Amino acid sequence: MDVRTGDRLVMKKKHPCGADTFLVLRIGADFKIRCEGCGHEIMNTRVKVEKNIKKILREESEN
Repeated sequence: MDVRTGDRLVMKKKHPCGADTFLVLRIGADFKIRCEGCGHEIMNTRVKVEKNIKKILREESEN
């Protein structure tokens, strides 16, 4: 999957706060994502995060 830092991920499962969108802070073997609803930061493995992605929201910036 082509996930980049700064992307917003819409996940299949919601966070306990009710939000289903997360901001990608760091990528590698693990992903660090921040809940858009409550601001909680989560470190999880690449496999788990990629399996639960429903949609990737990316803001294309053209120079």
